[in-house]
Amino acid sequence: MIAEILPSPIGTGSTFVDYDAALTALYPQEAAAVASARPKRRQEYANVRMCARRAMRELGVPPAPVLSGERGEPLWPDGIVGSLTHGPGFRAAAMGRSFAFVGIGIDAEPNLPLTEDLLEFVSLPQERARVHALTQHSPEVCWDRLLFSAKEAVFKIWFPLTERGLDFTEADLRIDPDDGTFSAQLLVQGPTVDGRRIEGFNGRWLSRQGVLVTAIALRRTAHR
Repeated sequence: MIAEILPSPIGTGSTFVDYDAALTALYPQEAAAVASARPKRRQEYANVRMCARRAMRELGVPPAPVLSGERGEPLWPDGIVGSLTHGPGFRAAAMGRSFAFVGIGIDAEPNLPLTEDLLEFVSLPQERARVHALTQHSPEVCWDRLLFSAKEAVFKIWFPLTERGLDFTEADLRIDPDDGTFSAQLLVQGPTVDGRRIEGFNGRWLSRQGVLVTAIALRRTAHR
């Protein structure tokens, strides 16, 4: 599912089912990181790393542990950029080689509406107006939740590039309901990558089997 909205060559792995075997397949360092966590958290952690190992295999990268940084971001092997998501009922990983991609951000969410309070917290007034219009046009998609997911994907590509936070209101997001794309205009100064200032991100989205997935893959302008 996630592979459908990412370009090549990116390795992916995903699952709608949690496997108990994923827990025993954890590397010792990974198992230690979640040893005191609740069972649900350990299941999420283990199964999304199973997806990561599938993505590594698809990309031709030797399997390796995937630990977490201070903000929970995945720490990839040298030469790899990628992203993980473990939304309810769906786990996925995506990765590419750093000589080809600056970064990757993916997110998955249930196709269920946000509460009004949460929507107001994660969105700008103009985004809420666009969400309302989209809901009137195509109510089968929870556009408020899709907006949230796309902003999570933006953060997941932003943080490794900047090592600083990005508030939900620091990017103005537009969703195209017809071609499965979205764009995010940064409202703060973006990082400089390959000699150019990043002013925003373009991504793709998909709704299927009760799950909304979003993905951003930023290619390098020149291979290193």
